[in-house]
Amino acid sequence: MARPSGMCYDSPAMSSQPRPVVTRFAPSPTGFLHIGGARTALFNWLFARHHGGTFRLRIEDTDRKRSTEEAVAAILEGLRWLGLEWDGAAVHQFAGAAHHAEVARGLLEAGRAYHCYCTREELQEMRTRARAEGRSPRYDGRWRDRDPAEAPPGVPPVVRLKAPRAGETTIDDLVQGPVTVANDQLDDMVLLRADGTPTYMLSVVVDDHDMDVSHVIRGDDHLTNAFRQTQLFEALGWARPEFAHIPLIHGADGAKLSKRHGALGVEAYRELGYLPEALRNYLLRLGWAHGDDEVISTEQAIAWFDLDGVGRAPARFDFAKLDSLNGHYIRAAADKDLAGKVAERLQATAGQVLDTGARERLQRAMQGLKLRAKTINELAENAAFYVAARPLELSEKAARLLPEEGRARLGRLRPLLEGLDDWSEAALEAQVRAFAEAEDCKLGQIAQPLRAALSGSHASPGIFEVMAVLGRGESLGRIADQQSAS
Repeated sequence: MARPSGMCYDSPAMSSQPRPVVTRFAPSPTGFLHIGGARTALFNWLFARHHGGTFRLRIEDTDRKRSTEEAVAAILEGLRWLGLEWDGAAVHQFAGAAHHAEVARGLLEAGRAYHCYCTREELQEMRTRARAEGRSPRYDGRWRDRDPAEAPPGVPPVVRLKAPRAGETTIDDLVQGPVTVANDQLDDMVLLRADGTPTYMLSVVVDDHDMDVSHVIRGDDHLTNAFRQTQLFEALGWARPEFAHIPLIHGADGAKLSKRHGALGVEAYRELGYLPEALRNYLLRLGWAHGDDEVISTEQAIAWFDLDGVGRAPARFDFAKLDSLNGHYIRAAADKDLAGKVAERLQATAGQVLDTGARERLQRAMQGLKLRAKTINELAENAAFYVAARPLELSEKAARLLPEEGRARLGRLRPLLEGLDDWSEAALEAQVRAFAEAEDCKLGQIAQPLRAALSGSHASPGIFEVMAVLGRGESLGRIADQQSAS
């Protein structure tokens, strides 16, 4: 990544050739990959893919006290689960610290930065005075043009950018439009701390340049940073990237997103039973639109996505809409794939190790169960009885459906079921109806005891669907278990 530089580079801004599209997602590994970060990563990934460009990943781990390997692993896993694979190796910002510092020293040599010897007490005094006068606390530039020979002894200096004081800095933001700030509202930011380590603002600019980033797509809480970064790009003589600042995500009530709204880590959505393709689709529609389209495949998203579809108003996170979209993707999923996910969930939550027969039952069950489920967790909960160990433990309500008379009827029904050649829903229903007629009772007086014996519950999918899914051997075995329990 690094280029040999302690000096400023010539800007390619006047080149007639368009820059290749390179985007980057640059999370700080101080916690999980939250939902806002996941959307930022998605927009960067889609923009790069739409334009045939490159999507890079940069781990901004300069905060050594708060950065953890566990957080890095969670970010990488979250991106992979969402299907947002990055191009090339992930870049770790801390690894470039020496190079970042070298760039700052080049600015010193070029007269575009200077040493500042202010003490902590002086800086605090500046802030206190500014607040008292109703001004924003900013550095007053007192060492901007002073001779370093006047430096007080024993005060290690920081390096500050010699930012322009007159005029304005304008960003032609691809989402927000032109945004301007007066330069006298921006102070001379610190590039190197007193211990010689680079600041975040310096590292970001150097890395974006060295990674050839053409477009910086991020949350609009970074908009104020963009002005300072623009000044630094210009001081270095580097072509600055295009900026696109996306409005943040709010809760359904319009308030700032919090845990109660859904400000969870991506891994939490996985644990809650959401499919990655559904969450990806939902995040795409948080702040971006393509007409009235709601369900958008990955292929369509890549073909359609561009920044002109991003709105300026904050998006609102709504679990009900996410549930609805997830339900759509569950219904569209292959039964085999769903059965595999359900088996994993049952093994993780109940410690069940499922044999081949149980997995086959799960797959047969998916066709009916997936029509009513909105999450994998709900699907697993509804499917659990299909793979429960025998004899089933009956719920209190189910036990009341199996009085002595009900068990006796099941005992008379069982031989008829054993003699069936066709174990289909239609054949099973015909046999049970014929039995109810012969017993001179209502169908429910047979179906309810059957439901309790076969599912262990008073509620289940249609009883003939249940019998077909369980298969002949499992169904007859469960009926026999309840007979012997009488």
